[in-house]
Amino acid sequence: MSISIKIQWLEGADTSIKLPAHETEHAAGADVRANFPPEERETGLTLEPGERALIPTGFAMEIPPGYEVQVRPRSGLALKHGISMVNTPGTIDADYRGPIGILLINHGQDPFQINHGERIGQLLVAPVLQGLYTVAEDLSDTARGTGGFGSTGQA
Repeated sequence: MSISIKIQWLEGADTSIKLPAHETEHAAGADVRANFPPEERETGLTLEPGERALIPTGFAMEIPPGYEVQVRPRSGLALKHGISMVNTPGTIDADYRGPIGILLINHGQDPFQINHGERIGQLLVAPVLQGLYTVAEDLSDTARGTGGFGSTGQA
């Protein structure tokens, strides 16, 4: 099943950069690429250990009502370099029309170079159900009850 997501290039974006795309037939996520402004394209950005930065993609998008786009890290960058996202998964709401950026963090021990056009994250389209929150006098009992963090034992 496919859902159409409209993309609009932002002023100054490099329109030769590939749009988000599923790199294999059954990939859940569409890889998204860094799209730096003209003055930063040659140098890109170096993410120092412990540093975070919002990496531009060069586009805005229109997500149909009833859906969200989740932004997730790329597993290869996480494994090889310690590069992840600060808020993972991130959520892009259907009513947002601003610039899309990927908030990366370097959990590694070495500086990491992000180059113009490099794949920096994944976008996943997901349906959204909105909860209706109401006050109740009591809640049903379960075997777990009020057991919170770590209450079911160690892995």
